[in-house]
Amino acid sequence: MTQPVASPCISVCQMDEQIGLCIGCFRTIEEIAFWSRLSDGQRLKVLLAVERRRREHDPHGCSTGGDLRGECEREA
Repeated sequence: MTQPVASPCISVCQMDEQIGLCIGCFRTIEEIAFWSRLSDGQRLKVLLAVERRRREHDPHGCSTGGDLRGECEREA
């Protein structure tokens, strides 16, 4: 039996109203709400979108000013 595709949630649950994404996992509110009902194939599509959004909105893993990824710090 295979394991279900894991959620990208990192327990930093806060929506950024400007970009319409969670600042922790880069999912939309709809993706978060329906995650438990998605098939593994649908979840994988969401994860691909999450990675694209992460590269677009937070290419260094922590945005400057700490607005994304839950106030994390990165080394300069």
